[in-house]
Amino acid sequence: MDLFIYLFVALFSVLNPIGTVPIFVGLTQGDSKQECSRISLWTSINVFLILIISFFIGKYVLSFFGISIDSLRIAGGLIIVSSGFSLLSGKFNKKRGINKKIETDAQKRNDIALTPLAIPMLAGPGSISLLIAFYQEHNSTNELIIASIAILAIAIAIFIILRSAHYLAQILGASGIVAISRIVGFIVIAIGIQYIVSALINIIKSNLM
Repeated sequence: MDLFIYLFVALFSVLNPIGTVPIFVGLTQGDSKQECSRISLWTSINVFLILIISFFIGKYVLSFFGISIDSLRIAGGLIIVSSGFSLLSGKFNKKRGINKKIETDAQKRNDIALTPLAIPMLAGPGSISLLIAFYQEHNSTNELIIASIAILAIAIAIFIILRSAHYLAQILGASGIVAISRIVGFIVIAIGIQYIVSALINIIKSNLM
């Protein structure tokens, strides 16, 4: 249970689905409730597939490119810390990698569940590197099952949040969403620093040995 809670909280903090609410509302303005539900469902499915694939095959991608797990932890930690500082300072780019052209194209398309919602808004390099590093430390059968359940739980949480996005935007308002994002930002910074510290400790130990 502790492992499940740790991974769920870490992923939730890095993905920050609450921060996606205003963008989802903006991209689905004028859509029916049925269409919003469909987009929410497929976004959560896409995020689940991206995360689960990254979790199980990310290790082999690293091996192919000759990237060490400690290098990944440091790179991923820097990305996570950067995102956390942006959230904490209130300067987080709400488009999350979406430029004006992509945003306009997305609003014209019928299906935005994969791009830009699943990628890059939710499943990005921070969450992917987090999962790859997590796999290196927790790869027993029981731990893999728990991690898979945690990823599924995150996908379900994303569906619930996006499905309720229009209501959440009305209830929380812009200031409420910013406040939650800043709290999440602090947690994200701590997660990123932990990954960097762990990697540096491993590097120092290996050099001393």
